[in-house]
Amino acid sequence: MRRRDFISLLGSATAMAPFVAWAEEPRRIAIMMANYAPTDREGQASKTAFVEQLKKLGWTDGGNVRIEIRWGAGDPERVKASAAHFVRSAPDVIIVATNPAVAILHKMTGAIPIVFTRVADPVGSGFVRGLARPGGNITGFQASDSALGSKWLGVLREAVPEMRRVAVLYGSDSGGNVALMDAAKAAASASHIEFTGIDVHQGAGWAQQITDFSSRPDGGLVVVAHPFTNANRKAIIALAARDRLPAVYAYRFFAADGGLLSYGPDQIEQWRGAAAYANRILRGEKPGDLPVQAPTKYELVVNLKTARAMDFHVPPTLLARADEVIE
Repeated sequence: MRRRDFISLLGSATAMAPFVAWAEEPRRIAIMMANYAPTDREGQASKTAFVEQLKKLGWTDGGNVRIEIRWGAGDPERVKASAAHFVRSAPDVIIVATNPAVAILHKMTGAIPIVFTRVADPVGSGFVRGLARPGGNITGFQASDSALGSKWLGVLREAVPEMRRVAVLYGSDSGGNVALMDAAKAAASASHIEFTGIDVHQGAGWAQQITDFSSRPDGGLVVVAHPFTNANRKAIIALAARDRLPAVYAYRFFAADGGLLSYGPDQIEQWRGAAAYANRILRGEKPGDLPVQAPTKYELVVNLKTARAMDFHVPPTLLARADEVIE
């Protein structure tokens, strides 16, 4: 090889070196587990479903992708700190669950792609412009529309035909929670059922409010999914069981942990969907072009073990249509 050709070839290789190094750099995914502590089995199941689905799509953590997870354990300050950390570090995509956590990220960045799961009313909450064409940097998988609030009331009425009063445990810091609470309130009013809202965002008084509510007969409790209610679900379930207060919860994992009833979408499947959207974004698609997906199936779960411990009779009609009965 002539010296001039060798120098030209060397120069071309040197010029390409930064590109080669960039192409081999792993992509980065951030996951905000706002609801869970690292020891929470449901949080671990959600993480595992996401990572396994991502691997099926060609992305291996520690290989061509780096996944960083931060756990919020239902603590708003920890969630805010995690959001600020991820926005500063600018990953390729952020995966996040729940309305309050998405609201925090939405205020902090309009550039980093965000995929959400288990968000109620994303349009009304201002996260996306529309379901079919979200626009902007956010898309994902909604937990339900606000009509689910009235459906929870329907499940409770079927379980407790004599119910004359209902309390809804929710968080006022979540627009989705408020919409669900309002739907339950409207359904209660139409059925001439006395309504009480218990706001976990207002502080520690929620437990005493449940106790006070349960001191009168013919009551029922609706527990809306929220970072606080998810993270503190065992305490809420124990309180309802102690006071023999029939309750319906938003997801199956509440019933699996001892809740009497649950009615809602398969949240683990939503984490698999989030992995599919992360894959598409990593391969060049824009989140604003990916439609927000709605649940296609809702699961009714009855925990008969809890019913027996509460000396509560579950109507045969409700058992007959349950997707799962926990003995």
